[in-house]
Amino acid sequence: MKYLKYHALGNDYIVLRPEAFEGELSGDIVRLICHRNYGVGSDGILYGPVNSLSCDFGLRIFNPDGSEAEKSGNGLRIFARSLYDEGLVGEQSFSVETPGGVVSCKVEDRGKVVSVKMGEVRFDSTSIPVAGPPREVLNETMDINGRIFTFCAATVGNPHCVVLSDDPSSVDAHHYGPLIENDPRFPNRTNVQFMKVLDRGNIQIEIWERGAGYTLASGSSSTAAAAVACKLGRCGSDITVHMPGGKIGIQFSKGFFATMTGPVTRVCEGNMDQEMFEGTGL
Repeated sequence: MKYLKYHALGNDYIVLRPEAFEGELSGDIVRLICHRNYGVGSDGILYGPVNSLSCDFGLRIFNPDGSEAEKSGNGLRIFARSLYDEGLVGEQSFSVETPGGVVSCKVEDRGKVVSVKMGEVRFDSTSIPVAGPPREVLNETMDINGRIFTFCAATVGNPHCVVLSDDPSSVDAHHYGPLIENDPRFPNRTNVQFMKVLDRGNIQIEIWERGAGYTLASGSSSTAAAAVACKLGRCGSDITVHMPGGKIGIQFSKGFFATMTGPVTRVCEGNMDQEMFEGTGL
């Protein structure tokens, strides 16, 4: 089974083409392929292009726990780069359909930089979703094991909880991230960002990703956190997001329509051997 592997600021994905894979890409198979010890190892799988009736390409995105994600900013940049590397697109804009909505991608600098128009960021509880009465989820509080957090919630096609922090740390992301991800107020679980506003044009985040765990960088998390900083009036419309893996640029037009720009790095291509699946019942 041929695969491609890329990373976007340390957030790595395997790209699988449907024609290279026979049968259903089950959760068990996804978990094995993504496993760092028993498989190839990655933060997820990008399965595509698949058919789309409305866009140039369709894409399915799988988390390493086997669940399917609505959207991934880094994943979309990597998918766009893979299409470019195989000569399926040039440096013109093209559309991609995901379960979390339609985006427009543009490859630049011979594939090393990709911009994605991520769509509208929304803060209303019904769209995200967040339990409780219909409202914009801004500056609310939650008690997690006795610690009080102030948070905002947003959707970029997938759910996000942005926790306001004076000192974002990987320790907090590892400890509180999974508890917030699975908190009952988030019916579909949620991605979690611990965010500090550095100045009007810069924020810092630590990320716990739904279905994947702690990650060095995330495009949709960057978009959601930047949108919250802008919505609260603490940043302008052009924001650089600083993460352990590096920096992503987020720009907003009227109505919180976001464009994300960041790097992509090609890692390798290879073939998964059938022996990897032997004895697993897959």
